[in-house]
Amino acid sequence: MTASRPQSIAVFGGSFDPVHNGHVMIAQSALAELELDRLIVMPAAQSPFKPVQKLAPAEARMEWLRLAFAGEPKVEISSWELDRGGVSYSIETLRALAAAHPNAEMFYLIGADHVATLTEWREAEALAEAATFVVVPRPGAPEEAFPKPFRGRYLKGDPLAISASEIRQRLRAGRSVADFVPPPVAQMLNSMQIYSEN
Repeated sequence: MTASRPQSIAVFGGSFDPVHNGHVMIAQSALAELELDRLIVMPAAQSPFKPVQKLAPAEARMEWLRLAFAGEPKVEISSWELDRGGVSYSIETLRALAAAHPNAEMFYLIGADHVATLTEWREAEALAEAATFVVVPRPGAPEEAFPKPFRGRYLKGDPLAISASEIRQRLRAGRSVADFVPPPVAQMLNSMQIYSEN
């Protein structure tokens, strides 16, 4: 990295309950297409879009992420939102990162279903200035235009059609999730039986 080129950092947030192969593929696509220096994977303490959602323990979600991305040197697993606690708002996360990396170019990954609602996010105008938004496309769905003043781009290709809720259902039913999550994560999920009581 030359001195004249700002560091490029992307935030990949979510519940990761649990992390799965779709998340890994999204991260790999973002690293390649955005030519990132760092991808910060940040599990949420509580999503503002799912206020009553009961999540797996933070320690478990962090460990699953460490296992899933162990072979990706540019991926950092951050507990910042978990340590902060409460509802996780994107603008607060981006401000903290901007303070820590004042010269970095910031990107923020979101699902395609969030594009239309960006103007409803907390401090939307400040949020639009804080980062370039990068959209994970939905399989077979057309690209939506970004609402002003937001700017961004879409990742190329279709991600794997995998949902964490489907994985949780399979685990509750005692079915294999080996095809849906990285092998070390599958092994840990099977040993923990963490979703059997939820």
